Amino acid sequence: MTSVNTNYSALVALQNLTKTNTELSQVQNRINTGLKVSSARDNGAVFAMAEGQRTRVSALGAVRDGIDRANSVIDVGLSSGEAIGDILKQMKEKAVAAQASDLSTDQRAALQADFTALRTSINQIANSATFNGINLVASGGSNLSVITSDLQNSTQGRQVQSTTIAGTAPGLSAYVVGNGSVTASDDSTFNLNGVAIGTVDVTSTMTVAQYLSAVSSATGGRVSASYNQSTGQFTYVAPEAVSGTNELSITTAGTARSWLGQGVAAGAVSSAPLTATVNDLDFTVDGSGALSSVTSSLDLNNSTNAGTASAAITTAIDTLNRQLATLGSQAKALDTQKTFLGKLSDAVEKGIGSLVDADLAKESARLQSLQVKQQLGAQALSIANSAPQIVLSFFR
Repeated sequence: MTSVNTNYSALVALQNLTKTNTELSQVQNRINTGLKVSSARDNGAVFAMAEGQRTRVSALGAVRDGIDRANSVIDVGLSSGEAIGDILKQMKEKAVAAQASDLSTDQRAALQADFTALRTSINQIANSATFNGINLVASGGSNLSVITSDLQNSTQGRQVQSTTIAGTAPGLSAYVVGNGSVTASDDSTFNLNGVAIGTVDVTSTMTVAQYLSAVSSATGGRVSASYNQSTGQFTYVAPEAVSGTNELSITTAGTARSWLGQGVAAGAVSSAPLTATVNDLDFTVDGSGALSSVTSSLDLNNSTNAGTASAAITTAIDTLNRQLATLGSQAKALDTQKTFLGKLSDAVEKGIGSLVDADLAKESARLQSLQVKQQLGAQALSIANSAPQIVLSFFR
């Protein structure tokens, strides 16, 4: 039937042209943005997945920034430690020179003045080793907790916090034994769900820092220990432990070491982010740290006192070097974690790209095809619109 009221051919042609225009608009948007999924309208599920991963990339960047700040804090501490080490060498030189018995009173006084001035400058260096408000090497500092992952770890493990030792909390370079004596049975055995995974042999000459290192070594890294120098409390974490009874415990045949954590029940499962702890140090004189032997009582008034001072400085140099080595190792571990996070971020971004990025070569070909279809559709609509004019020929 021929009608001037209804032109079905024109309606079909218009529908096809509208569809072509819609597809052409989509292709042009993909070319303009480089994305095949640029909004939830394009593909809601894929858009939600991509947004979640973009959030993670941002979080990984924040974690890397935090590691950079922590590394800067450590670098400042290392620089101050190296400077203090140079001062200790000069003090050692003065002390050795003062052991000579042929020195005059004036010469010995000059050595003493230099010795005192050098000692005084140590605290100035240690107290000024601050970055972003954090000082790892001054007296009374605090541990630096560094977030090493963007993920919350609800299975980080059970924590054991020890009771505190009576009296003054020992420093990292002080003996672990505190005020008690050590017997052959005074060791720390670490258990996961009742199964022993390592034993630390506590000795009378072991320092707190050495004990912390020994915990990780003895358990093959399955248990980590940290120490709060201000409270004298140890904290142990077992990442693989599960919730339940006796998931992480410390036992010993002796009783003198109970303040290390033996017999203390495990705490709650931690839901905090994965972190690494950089233990605070004390590079000040008259403190409880590496330079605790460099006291104000040291003098070079005579050969005997000079020999005592020399021995004390040697002890301080050895302890300082060990702690600097530990601090350097922690900085290297953070560098390794930062490198991993960089690679992880790149991998996540690649995954996002595979979800939402447009294949521009393919879209270019589609663009040309749709442009031709658009022109043909417009021509077809024009032809369809002219069809009713045939009716005029019926009335001539």
